Amino acid sequence: MVQDCGEHTLPVTGVVKKKVSRGEQLQRAQWLRAAILGANDGLLSTTSLMMGVGAAQEDQWFMILSGIAGAVAGACSMAVGEFVSVATQRDIELAVNQEYLSKENSNLQEIKLEIPKNDKTIVETYIPAVPSPGRSPVLKVVLMDAREKTKKDEKEGLPNPFKAGAASALAFLCGSLFPLVSAMAVKDYTARIVAVAVVTSVALVLFGGIGAFVGGSSVRASAARVLVGGWISMAVTYSLLKPLDSVTDKNMSKES
Repeated sequence: MVQDCGEHTLPVTGVVKKKVSRGEQLQRAQWLRAAILGANDGLLSTTSLMMGVGAAQEDQWFMILSGIAGAVAGACSMAVGEFVSVATQRDIELAVNQEYLSKENSNLQEIKLEIPKNDKTIVETYIPAVPSPGRSPVLKVVLMDAREKTKKDEKEGLPNPFKAGAASALAFLCGSLFPLVSAMAVKDYTARIVAVAVVTSVALVLFGGIGAFVGGSSVRASAARVLVGGWISMAVTYSLLKPLDSVTDKNMSKES
């Protein structure tokens, strides 16, 4: 759409694109990377727990219940840990910003002048005559508005611990769904163990690749590291608890 304004022609568009600052882009990338890492943690932790319990007990519902318990406990732990970490970071940043503003205000009250005199430079501190906020109502209002705006901008730029905790817990639960759904879908013991391992491996590669892409690192190398680490974790848990299979069978035979 074009409008004529006298001699000039001005283009008028109905959509105004909002520019996103570099700080907002970095903050979004950090949130996305944290969510991917939380989902990866939930995936691997729940899978390792279910593989260990499945090695010691072949019953399907024992394996599923252990995965549900691990998912809920892990999500709560992630939420509390992320909340405490972000809240501490927020308090530190607020204290640093407040100290920086107080130093800036003190520096603004003094002006250093260099005066050449007899081939020497004399530095004198000059304090400008600024009307007191108590005597000048206009200056008082301006200073109050500036302080409130500065505090508001600082709080908006800092991370929210409640949102961080909720996002971490949700990401952990989303990652835990992959092994849980696989264990629920397959009844046979051997096929269930294989299905959980295969689905978890695919999800590990996916999460590792996405996390590397967001972080700007090598996708193949990161996916390979995450996959090999997941295999080691599942293998160690399964092999350590597999000898307990005979013990659980003996106890169940005695009870029956």
